[in-house]
Amino acid sequence: MDWGYINARMRGMKSRLLDHRTLDTLILQPDLGSLMSELEKTTYRDDLIEAKGRYTGMPCIEYALRQNFVRTFRKILSFAKKEEAEVYIRIFLHRWDVQNIKTILRGKNIHVTSEEILGCLVPAGELDETTLTELVRQQDTKAVIDLLATWRLPWAKPLTTAFLAFAKSGDISGLECALDRYYYEDTLHSVLGPDPNKAMIRQILATEIDVINIKTVLRMIRDHIDPAEGDRFLIEGGLEFDLKTLRRLLALPTIGDALNGMATPRYRFLSSIPESVITAQKISVIEKDLERYLISRGTRFFSGDPLSVSSLIGYFWAKYNEITNIRIIARCKTADFPVEHLREELVYV
Repeated sequence: MDWGYINARMRGMKSRLLDHRTLDTLILQPDLGSLMSELEKTTYRDDLIEAKGRYTGMPCIEYALRQNFVRTFRKILSFAKKEEAEVYIRIFLHRWDVQNIKTILRGKNIHVTSEEILGCLVPAGELDETTLTELVRQQDTKAVIDLLATWRLPWAKPLTTAFLAFAKSGDISGLECALDRYYYEDTLHSVLGPDPNKAMIRQILATEIDVINIKTVLRMIRDHIDPAEGDRFLIEGGLEFDLKTLRRLLALPTIGDALNGMATPRYRFLSSIPESVITAQKISVIEKDLERYLISRGTRFFSGDPLSVSSLIGYFWAKYNEITNIRIIARCKTADFPVEHLREELVYV
């Protein structure tokens, strides 16, 4: 396995990510048109030119970002083909299969048009654009799951098991949690063993599980959901919080109490959440801090062993963060969001 070659390629691609100065230039643009003009001076040029032939405004930017992400990781796969690295890349890309299926199920559940659903999908994983389009054409949630089962895709099993509860309650979160649980359990199982690369993958996956579980606990407390329901929504395998600890946190009476219980050395920042946020139960603000933490942990892998999977992990998170930042800037431009507050919404790495 030529990790030296792959690392050199990843470092080269990292050098083409947008730096802080470029992000600041994007922030200062007065409107969406000016923002797109500036983006055309970057590596997003070709994607924007293609997008302009199909869309205008925010849909144009969204399409360009999706195409760029897909193209970027197809490129990485092309030079890691038939190597150990390909296995790890696909682990990260499979999360987009999960996200795409979730998006389709949500859309069908609230009767969103097929065009709107397709506009939100990122065909970066195993499910390509043709496959996703066929799923979107299905009449309802059950038909989507049935088609996945007909194709014998692994995502069908957890969805089929969880469908009965969904049919009774109409709560789509149970299906979404079933997908997440399957993805993380299956992926963690695939990277068992003493190999250092597998250990790094397990570490970042376990951190993601922690973050998902923290969000779940806070939402359940806010919404006064019976703690006994926790096992339906919690995911095993976290780095910091096991299921026993999470069940104990769920039994606490307030969000503030839960945050105090979660403020371990690794998540110390949760103890500094403003009291006004806790009192108002603004979970979205806390989730933003958790997202920042996760991105910082992911991008930190760039400083790891150059002859390992670390640069792949670091690049994935850096690219994900870049696209998220551009999307935030674009949406803020459409809403006339004050420039002085826009920087607070971004994550700089």
